[in-house]
Amino acid sequence: MDDARPSWDNPMQFMFACISFAVGLGNVWRFPYLCQMHGGGGFLIPYVIMLILEGLPLFYLELTLGQLMRKGSIGAWKAVNPYLVGVGAASLVISFLVSIYYNAIVSWSFWYLFNSFENPLPWANCPLNSNNTGFVEECVKSSSTEYFWYRKTLNVTPTIDDAGSFHWEMILCLILSWLVVYLCIIRGTESTGKVVYVTASFPYVVLLIYLIRGVTLHGAGNGLAYMFTPRIEHLMDPKSWIDAATQIFFSLGLGFGSLIAFASFNQRNNNCEKQAIIIAFINSLTSVFASVVTFSIYGFKATFNYESCLERMMLLLTNTFDLEEEAIRPDTLDEWKKFLNSTEPEMFAGISSQIEVCDLQSYLDTTAEGTGLSFIVFTEAIVNMPGPSQIWSILYFLMLLMLGIGSMLGNTAGVITPLNDMKIITKYIPREIMIGIVCLVACAVGLVFNIGSGNYWFSIFNDYAATLALLLIVLVEVIGICYIYGIRRFRNEVELMIGHKPNWYWVITWVFISPVLIISLLIFYIVDYSTSGTLTYSAWNSLEGRTEKVAYPPYALAIIGLLVAVSTACIPLIPLFMYIRKMLKKEKY
Repeated sequence: MDDARPSWDNPMQFMFACISFAVGLGNVWRFPYLCQMHGGGGFLIPYVIMLILEGLPLFYLELTLGQLMRKGSIGAWKAVNPYLVGVGAASLVISFLVSIYYNAIVSWSFWYLFNSFENPLPWANCPLNSNNTGFVEECVKSSSTEYFWYRKTLNVTPTIDDAGSFHWEMILCLILSWLVVYLCIIRGTESTGKVVYVTASFPYVVLLIYLIRGVTLHGAGNGLAYMFTPRIEHLMDPKSWIDAATQIFFSLGLGFGSLIAFASFNQRNNNCEKQAIIIAFINSLTSVFASVVTFSIYGFKATFNYESCLERMMLLLTNTFDLEEEAIRPDTLDEWKKFLNSTEPEMFAGISSQIEVCDLQSYLDTTAEGTGLSFIVFTEAIVNMPGPSQIWSILYFLMLLMLGIGSMLGNTAGVITPLNDMKIITKYIPREIMIGIVCLVACAVGLVFNIGSGNYWFSIFNDYAATLALLLIVLVEVIGICYIYGIRRFRNEVELMIGHKPNWYWVITWVFISPVLIISLLIFYIVDYSTSGTLTYSAWNSLEGRTEKVAYPPYALAIIGLLVAVSTACIPLIPLFMYIRKMLKKEKY
């Protein structure tokens, strides 16, 4: 044990760090989307089952390993077995890749936060065209919130082949994001330990405020009813169970090496088992809590759009068919249609193409996740919410900032901690300079997200940089502990550390259930990728004001393959290199 290793001030500080890392943007913008896609409240059934069988055991495993070895991912796995050092290296690479694109989200949040102080909000209305004769056509065909996102924020190009120009305002926001992260991690646990109190707690304050506001909005009940009405037939769909397992896996931050890094700063006798259970359930309850907030806003937005549609159609029919007698004028859109079909069938048929279908259910069925949910759907709801829109916008994007920065503290810990454990590096480079180099390199690579095609490169990183690699990393982790290090030896050392052995639940899930689930997920993703045909991305069509699916060009597919390979290759290649070097030394002597 490294007695000189820094440690958290207290166990609560460690828990806040883990909560800040685990509770991130995925809880706010992916879990509600999955609920909407897979049967509302019924999705909670596979979600809870996967939490118990997969998420919680693996979460406890990583915390225990970090606390036991008191090293970052590379040092911890080297202590388990020298030939497993590639697992730690793969985790480091994954954390670095994720940090690069994740901080782009933080920079977008800064951008929206700064714009939230304008009155009116810059995404509230479409801008005038250059001749001041009307609104910009691209905005009219899409919406003011989509126009601000795709044109003012991203300045997006039509395809990934068209690189476009740098967006200098967004570059400044990206630099600011990395500067904030650098200042938060520069002193290790001394600085990170203080920051996590804010990044872990502030989002709950905002969510509570939004909950109170959300459930009192007109139409919020429609959204909540949509969420909590279980559609049990979705339980027969394997995709619901796969998405539940995947969401648990990534929401808890498994495989990044961040949990191992955080736990390595614990006191050796710290009760990480109890903490693992508490943190995992807080993370899952936060997803449900955020979904209640999101669906109340969904319900308000859907009801607002539905009623606006009715008003537009009523105005169209009233202006087209000027009924002199007030007594015979229909009161609802359905009554208008019946009345006109019976009295003016030819004239009604002539304008039928202009009549929109106003259906509340279709508005509720409209799904959005990720950046689309946060920067388009929510911004539209904020504009239409009663009260000062600026206040709601500032609170919302401050929350996104805290969630993003909190996760970045974990992502960077997965990189900095194992590097700092390497004496060959710290012997020649002071910690502050090493951290600065890591942040500078990541920021430089992240500039690719600030060109016109940057959003398409962001999608590549987001979709392909981590998924398969993390599944493979955690599979090797479980096999390494249970079958290489030895589950009996591991249990005995845990007993010496916290006072009791892991019980049968932990052993069964580690040895049998979790590996089977991970292998099943790996098979699914490999089969899905191999049978999905041409990989596509959502390109912005400015002439139509909408996105459309476009196939990735060959060079983009090569980058996707490189992103997958650069981390996964560490697992077999590093031990192979070690073995060859060992054999060469034997021959030499």
